[in-house]
Order: sequence, then C-alpha cells, then structure tokens
Amino acid sequence: MQLLKRFLKTRLETETICSPLKTEDYVVQPITDVSPPKWHLAHATWFFEQFILVKYDENYEVFHPDFAYLFNSYYNNMGERTIRQDRGLMTRPSVSEIYEYRKYVTAAIKKVLENKPVAEVLHLVEIGVNHEQQHQELLAYDIKYILGTQPTFPSIGKYFTLEEESQSHQWLSFEEGVYEIGHQGNGFCFDNELPVHKVYVQDFDISNKLVTIGEFLEFMEDGGYDNFNYWHDEGWHFIQNNGIKHPLYWHFKDGEWQHYHFNGLERLNPNLPLSHVSMYEAYAFANWKGMRLPTEFEWEVAAQKLRWGQLWEWTNSAYLPYPGFTQAEGALGEYNGKFMLNQMVLRGASVATPKGHQRDTYRNFFHASSRWIFSGIRLAKK
Repeated sequence: MQLLKRFLKTRLETETICSPLKTEDYVVQPITDVSPPKWHLAHATWFFEQFILVKYDENYEVFHPDFAYLFNSYYNNMGERTIRQDRGLMTRPSVSEIYEYRKYVTAAIKKVLENKPVAEVLHLVEIGVNHEQQHQELLAYDIKYILGTQPTFPSIGKYFTLEEESQSHQWLSFEEGVYEIGHQGNGFCFDNELPVHKVYVQDFDISNKLVTIGEFLEFMEDGGYDNFNYWHDEGWHFIQNNGIKHPLYWHFKDGEWQHYHFNGLERLNPNLPLSHVSMYEAYAFANWKGMRLPTEFEWEVAAQKLRWGQLWEWTNSAYLPYPGFTQAEGALGEYNGKFMLNQMVLRGASVATPKGHQRDTYRNFFHASSRWIFSGIRLAKK
C-alpha cells in the first residue's frame, strides 16, 4: 500500500533529521517559537495516537496516560495541554522514552493500515503524514536556532544548503485579468488552499530571482536599518525594541560578515539568496528599492514561470480565509482556520520542505516578525 510506505518513510525521515543531535540538544527551548526537538518527535506521534488509534482501534492501549496532555499543541477539542513556552521545562519523559513511544505508535498504525481501514482512517493518516512533514521543516528551523544561538556555534555538517540562482535576472510580466486561485486536482491539500475561486489581478511584474545577500548588504550599508521611512511603524518599533541591525544568524567577526548555517560560522556568499528576514525587513528592503512584495495571488499566477523552492517567500497578503471557506468541525477544524488573524502568507517552499510536500497553492503563514523560519524575498513592481 502506497500510503503505508509514505507513512513509514516519513516516520524515518523525521528521526534522520534529529540524528546529529546530542541528548542535551533535544530538550532546550531558547524562545517560545522554538520547540524542543524531543517535543516535535512526541507531538507528531501524539497526532497519530489521539486522532486515529484512540478513536478507531478498539484494542489499542495508549503508550502513557500523561502523553495526551503533555504533547497536545493547540487543539482545545482534544483536552488540556501544557503551555507552549513550558515545553522546554520537561526533562521527563526522557528522549529514549520518546523514541520508544514513536516505535510503539508506528507499529500500531502500520497494523491498522494493513487491515483495510475505512476511508476516514486513510484520510486521517494522510493528514498525519503531512502534519509530520510540517514538523520536519519546523525541526530544521528549531535545531538551527538551538545550535546557532550558542556561543560556540557548533557544527553538525552541511544540511539544507542554499544554492546560487544561475539564471540571468529578468522581470516577468503578467497581464491584468481574472485568475483562478486555489488547489485543483485530486492530490492532497490543506483546507486553507480551498475553495478554488476567482481573483482579479492588476498587471504586474515579478522578479525571476530571489534577493541575494549582496543586494541586502547594500541596503544595510545605505543605512536601511536606521531610516524609519522604509519601515512599517510596527516593524520600525520591532527592530528598535529588539536591537535588530541585520538578518538573523549574521555576525560581524574578524572584519567581515559571517553567518551560521549548521556547519559553524561561515563567510557570507553575496550571491546566495538572502534568508532569515522578517516580513518587516522584506517590506523595508522592497521599499528602499522602490518596489514591493507580491501578493499571494500574484505569486500563484506567476508560479509556473518561477524557480521557487529554496526559501519561503514573504508576500504582502494577510492570511485570511478564501471566499466560501468552511472550517471543519471538531479538532481538525483547529488546524488552520483559527489562525486566520494577524499572520502573513508566505508562498513556495524551502530547502527544508520535504520532497512531495511542495505545492504552488500551499499557503504557509507566520507573524510578520518571524525570522527563524527559512524565509526570503522576491520583488514585484507596478
């Protein structure tokens, strides 16, 4: 069965991402946004246990009675949960016990899938696989933050590396018109990619390349972080209050700019795509250039002509429901719908997005201040 193979592959890939870690790396939570790797491993497992095994396997016995509480993230319909910022305070259960939990639940789901489950179970396993793939990418972000904010900048090797974009720069032009937006076809998508609907888009131009480190250095050298005229008021206060003068993981050391990316501190390559900037910084840079960020609808219209997938790309679109969006009942309805406020949409994918998880209709979303995600900038104009 194809779904079983995908399920087992996904479970293995999650653990592979964590394989370079020391036991101590699994536990810490330096900021609220960064969850301990141990928690990710357990929460992705909790999803399969609580949404499928507890409900649909009458012979299943939960691995541990406390885990339903400890590893619930934000699903109010699933009962009480630990506070997000307290995830790093849990020294128990141990890392080894979490791996036992994963093995136990993986075996139980495998057994369910081998016994011709009903369609609803297959649908939930599909969601669970995609949910775990999301946490694989979050693991990449969080592991990088855990290691990249330590004073010794430990190296674990070359992971999720970016590449220079070799195509010559061009502005791609698109005519005004009414375009269909949203996921079409029989493949998997999340509910926030639906329903398909029509959007009127003015004519626009969009860059065929992401903004590079070298281009952003020009913004910095021109005083971009010191000129409030380029910034949203909220963004200006954010960088002032937090003392931000450069992208995350950048360090001026030994007379040059260096950055951290899993392999210790390395000299900046000005030709690589810029990463780890907030939407505030993306907007300010675009403003400095006399340009703008694309809307998520412009991005989707242009997607088939773009080389995307190295970094999630900030758009100038608020994360809102599509016309006719219906939030599912119960816990699954909490997956996306309740976050449609005070978030901005990013489009594309990143080098940490699992293969097969990318779609040009995928709507990622984070607060405009987010910098630890693998985010970049593509410019638009008109």
